[in-house]
Amino acid sequence: MISVDVMPEIAAACPSFVGACLVAKVVNTPLDTHLWEKIEATQTQLRQALTTETLKQQPSIAATRQVYKALGKDPSRYRPASEALIRRLLQGKNLYQANTLVDLINLASIVHGYSIGGFDASKISGTALHLGVGKAGEPYEGIGRGMLNIEGLPVYRDELGGIGTPTSDNERTKLTLDTRELLVLINGYDGNEARVRENATFISNLLRDHCQSDGGQFFIFKPDTANKTWE
Repeated sequence: MISVDVMPEIAAACPSFVGACLVAKVVNTPLDTHLWEKIEATQTQLRQALTTETLKQQPSIAATRQVYKALGKDPSRYRPASEALIRRLLQGKNLYQANTLVDLINLASIVHGYSIGGFDASKISGTALHLGVGKAGEPYEGIGRGMLNIEGLPVYRDELGGIGTPTSDNERTKLTLDTRELLVLINGYDGNEARVRENATFISNLLRDHCQSDGGQFFIFKPDTANKTWE
């Protein structure tokens, strides 16, 4: 099974960090109309509740922005994905439609405000992931973004290199219609373990409803503790 370690440079920038790692067997589809009904309802709620200014004050987003600044990255230029998605809604646009797994993760991200990585587990090299900080010149191809400068960004690495940042996941491990095992990483830079667990459970329930899954299992990880028991 997969393990996740938080490296000292992340612990120094955010000692209260709490993450969740979820793995599940899934069946992906091009489009799930019932899922999109939930997405559309959520989009309407967020447009009524937030503005582009109050969005930045949401604890999950504010904490991620602060970590970017602490690591030397401009969060207004390299926006965390959760913030970018919600800003898109507040500009009167809808979420992008990609495929059911991607759409589902985007929904979970805008509901809880966490930047969430979604990966094809079969494309990850090795069984250990390490959450560290991007280095100058480190190669990284963001999905739909081309080569991305990840220097100063939090980054998950497998044996071959970076697979995910809060700004963009990597093309190498992206979700496709052929994905049969999903790996999800939730980034709780606000240190709110209860809300991170709630987000993981929310995703698990969506997978049951829309991806022919039993919901999988997840564990919580932090800088100062070993991996917890799968839940």
